[in-house]
Amino acid sequence: MHAAIALRLAWLRAWMGALSVWQARLLAFVLGAVAVFAMPPTYQIYLLIPAFSALLWLSADAPSRWRAFMVGWWFGAGFFAAGLYWISFALLVEADKFAWLIPFAIFGFAFGIGLFCAVAALVVHMAPGRLTARALVLAGAWALLEWVRAWLFTGLPWNPVGSVWAVSDAALQGAAVAGVFGLSLLTVLAAASVGAVADDAPQLRRGPRWLSGLAFLGLIAMWGWGDQRLADAPDATVPDVRLRLVQPNIAQVDKWKPELREVNMMAQIELAIAAPRDGEPQPTHVIWAETSAPFFLENHGAWRRLVGGATPPGGLTILGAPRALPPAAPGQSLRVANAMLAVDESGRIDATFDKFHLVPFGEYVPFSDWLPLDKITQGQGAFTPGPGPTTLRLKGLPPVSPLICYEIIFPHQVTDSADRPRWLLNLTNDAWYGKTAGPHQHFVSARMRAVEEGLPTVRVAFTGISGIIDGYGRVVKELSLGEKGFVDGDLPQAVDAPGLYARFGNLVPVVLSVLTLGFGLGFGWRERNFRAD
Repeated sequence: MHAAIALRLAWLRAWMGALSVWQARLLAFVLGAVAVFAMPPTYQIYLLIPAFSALLWLSADAPSRWRAFMVGWWFGAGFFAAGLYWISFALLVEADKFAWLIPFAIFGFAFGIGLFCAVAALVVHMAPGRLTARALVLAGAWALLEWVRAWLFTGLPWNPVGSVWAVSDAALQGAAVAGVFGLSLLTVLAAASVGAVADDAPQLRRGPRWLSGLAFLGLIAMWGWGDQRLADAPDATVPDVRLRLVQPNIAQVDKWKPELREVNMMAQIELAIAAPRDGEPQPTHVIWAETSAPFFLENHGAWRRLVGGATPPGGLTILGAPRALPPAAPGQSLRVANAMLAVDESGRIDATFDKFHLVPFGEYVPFSDWLPLDKITQGQGAFTPGPGPTTLRLKGLPPVSPLICYEIIFPHQVTDSADRPRWLLNLTNDAWYGKTAGPHQHFVSARMRAVEEGLPTVRVAFTGISGIIDGYGRVVKELSLGEKGFVDGDLPQAVDAPGLYARFGNLVPVVLSVLTLGFGLGFGWRERNFRAD
């Protein structure tokens, strides 16, 4: 049975090796796109096996470094074109201005970020040894480059391969130890190790089988440990805190229209003051989404008092709004921040937070002196970034780290290390992207940060998905994408003993990836020298 599988894989490898230059590149593009179906929300994880096995073969067997680099580039382009297709929907909000950018956005992003995959393929091609060693090299290089992608050129760690394990609360617990990049390392190794079995065919060597067996055993062990961790997890909540998450589900095209401002604001106020369902307790704090007040709320006393009137007695309404900042220097124009405001029952602003990780082309235009483009969000000029992760102490709540929009996607960049919070709060507006995969993938990022940091995470999205997530990544309460309404829930307690990743951050997956890469290279060198002797 095993011999037949190995021979079949060897035949597929030989077939791919005989492809022309462009046939190999197109196949790589298709396989990269296929791998995306393993991601949220489809979770067809088994598709990673043919995708990464083929990437291993095409990279290792390429006749030149350039051909290997290009195969990896096209694989990455397919992966990110399929994984980030939904960004094009944001360009349709003002289609007359931005629709022409859609092909440039999809394929520009895809081929730009795809360069990381090209580097991984090149490293695999240059590595010595057979497929067993190169599978280790591919896994180590892929995970390291995901980490680099999280910070290089401001970073975009979207769809790390490890996010496929959000399909299971138990499997997701591995992120508490090694973060999402550590999950990516093990996942890519398992997927590519199946392709390494193709080296078994000539003499039925056992090395590839051992690697594949150990990799899948690692996944099973991760799942089992996670299941036990959840079985021992308490369900404790913060006393005297009851949150209401408001999701108005207003279309992005209507959100900023001045003539709809009153209608949209009143719709959210009505949700904020609605009676709890089924005799549940009254909320103590109400949370709205990112820029849910699409104007300078600080400067509008009447609206602040209306929001205050919808605030629970002794509590706060936390919402998103643009915030006017003083000019950087005399004579310069007013600056604007994408902010979070905490409003008390009198309408007074109790605290503020300014978004620090701005979205390129959405909230500012990189190289604006050379690129004749406008940012796609409403308003004139670029937003001004805030100082960075901050822990706020708000009335009646444990210390919190606010995060706006995609700030939640950056592993180990969501808290102030000198002042650790007790929960994360993510206000976002995914209305730009409609009912696509984007909001689902964004929600999974919030779950992943909860597990990594051991902190409950509350996510409030303008059109969904909103929810309360405990420190183990379990969704306690949820409002679905495209649903109008509110959800009330208690705030879970933070995990008592944070995992290894919360203490050491990305040092853990980086060290594991370097060791895997180094072991693969060392094993390959030893194997090559042994054959030479």
